[in-house]
Amino acid sequence: MANILPVSDLRNYNEVLNNCHKGEPVYLTKNRRGRFGVMDMKDYERDQAEKKLLVKLQEAEEAVKDGEGWLGLDELKELVGE
Repeated sequence: MANILPVSDLRNYNEVLNNCHKGEPVYLTKNRRGRFGVMDMKDYERDQAEKKLLVKLQEAEEAVKDGEGWLGLDELKELVGE
């Protein structure tokens, strides 16, 4: 279940941080609307790594579609030094 708290609870930020468990961010609201998300640093780093990977995969997919992503056998041997 989502952990949703008013931003005013940041006055006692230790309690807010204690509610931020691995894989479960805390959502902070202001005037009953979502404003911020607080998450564990390891979760944040994992999310950033996943985002970078998805961008690289998309670039590779586009290169293959354009015909730029394929190498011939001779080109591959040249690249690896055979």
